[in-house]
Amino acid sequence: MSETLTSGEARLQAQAAPEGEIAAATHTLVIGPYLARGAHGPGVPGNGAAHPTRSVEARLDEATGLAAAIELDVVESLAISLPRIRPSTYLGKGRVEEIAGLIRAREIGLVVMDCALSPVQQRNLEKEWGAKVIDRTGLILEIFGRRASTREGTLQVEHAHLAYQKSRLVRSWTHLERQRGGFGFLGGPGETQIEADRRMIQERMTRIERDLDAVVRTRGLHRQSRARVPYPIVALVGYTNAGKSSLFNTLTRAEVTAKDMLFATLDPTARATKLPHGETVILSDTVGFISDLPTPLIAAFRATLEDAIEADVLLHVRDVSHVDSEAQAEDVGEVLRELGIETTAERIIEVWNKSDLLDDDERTRLMNLSGQSKARNDRDSDAPVLVSALTGEGLAALTARIEARIGRHRASFAVSLPPEDGAALNWLYENAEILDRRAEADGTLHLAIRIAPEKEPRFLNRFSAARRLDRGT
Repeated sequence: MSETLTSGEARLQAQAAPEGEIAAATHTLVIGPYLARGAHGPGVPGNGAAHPTRSVEARLDEATGLAAAIELDVVESLAISLPRIRPSTYLGKGRVEEIAGLIRAREIGLVVMDCALSPVQQRNLEKEWGAKVIDRTGLILEIFGRRASTREGTLQVEHAHLAYQKSRLVRSWTHLERQRGGFGFLGGPGETQIEADRRMIQERMTRIERDLDAVVRTRGLHRQSRARVPYPIVALVGYTNAGKSSLFNTLTRAEVTAKDMLFATLDPTARATKLPHGETVILSDTVGFISDLPTPLIAAFRATLEDAIEADVLLHVRDVSHVDSEAQAEDVGEVLRELGIETTAERIIEVWNKSDLLDDDERTRLMNLSGQSKARNDRDSDAPVLVSALTGEGLAALTARIEARIGRHRASFAVSLPPEDGAALNWLYENAEILDRRAEADGTLHLAIRIAPEKEPRFLNRFSAARRLDRGT
């Protein structure tokens, strides 16, 4: 349903993107201003402090990749080691002047700072450089704004944009004179234009929150519908560009957008798929994570990650070909904890993706570590699973691991059926996992089945002669 906006709200929506529309052809400079190890600076995420495990080169490459994700024309990227952070411009005076010369020489129109800038720092740098400046948060918000396609995703991104913009209105106005308040000549000083816009932003955010509440209620009804046909939920989580969507497509034969690009997909997708022994599960693809994910987006996309929050099994997809795979895994774990998502070994299966990009020695080493070597072939292991979503390598082992993990708390039974009881056989295939099936010469069938707890009473009522098997049988 379309909304009717006031002229003020229309202006706010135009301002909602942190820096307005950024043309793809804009000549862009990416700067990685990272604190030197041992340097002193504000200890908050995104302030440019040295990541405990990630290399400077990898962090700068990631920032450049973020810019490339919205097709900016990155003409140069450079890393700067900072002894400390300057309150006024983040960088030292000499660096600011040096970069100003580079900007003029290369005709750069946009500078991306891979850090979190205060509104004052951002304004001062724009004055010094004569170019538009955005920080890491602004860039990620810009990407999310372009990627969101569902109503829910669009609302969440706009809400995060407005929350970000609210603290930066000082950049948008030069006419800061007071509006007259009260009545006639007796009216006292009114609110400033900035105060009026802050109020308008807050009103718009409140309306978005109401709309999001309605979306969340609708999603809740969908979850209740799924609960009436209780399929286990298997959610894919991981660092952006780890190959989650490619893996999702391979496992479900879906056509979710999958590109070698940061944040290629944003909106969540769910599909029903069958495991090897017939169990139906809901596989859910979620938005990728990234280091220093802006706090407003963590909060805004909590609803988007509801499937991950409620999932029976989490597949933590990692790009093991990436030089900073370990650091990326730490970042994913940190975001999951911030969202209150339980990350126990009982719940998570670590999926080592992109094995096709490894050399033979590394592939063999990871194969041994993952437990997929001939010496270690435990379907119900807690070890990672090495796969390639591109070639299909390891996917049989992965689906077997998912099946075993779901079945850990399910009972298994031995059932014998006469050859003429086709209805009973059909019931078992519709409601249980068929682990084994053998037929005698007279046609009698002997089956090993595994069944969900909520279906077990109906099963025992129908198959009273069934024999419970030991765990792992």
